[in-house]
Amino acid sequence: MKFIILLLVLPLGIELCNNKNKSRVPACILEKIEEIKKETKWNPPAEINEYEFKGKTVYLITSNCCDQYDSLVDGECNVICAPSGGLTGKGDGKCSEFAHSAKHIKLIWKDER
Repeated sequence: MKFIILLLVLPLGIELCNNKNKSRVPACILEKIEEIKKETKWNPPAEINEYEFKGKTVYLITSNCCDQYDSLVDGECNVICAPSGGLTGKGDGKCSEFAHSAKHIKLIWKDER
């Protein structure tokens, strides 16, 4: 009987955990994902990753094509810098320490269409 109850309750617990994690993603990041989904699939596919950088939570949004900057934004989607991408692949030079000092937290979203 306990096993049956566990089987019934476990999916609910997993769903609650997933919803809790989703709610931690800033609204502007979720809006950005929805904007990207309205476009044709990027090549390479769009990705948004969460990092800790200089004591703050930031988000790296990949660019939609070659030789364009990848944007690093804060929790309100204010652009901080472009740590990668561009002609050199090294971004705009405004946060060159990102590659060495940022801590990757998790993949927020990848366009799997």
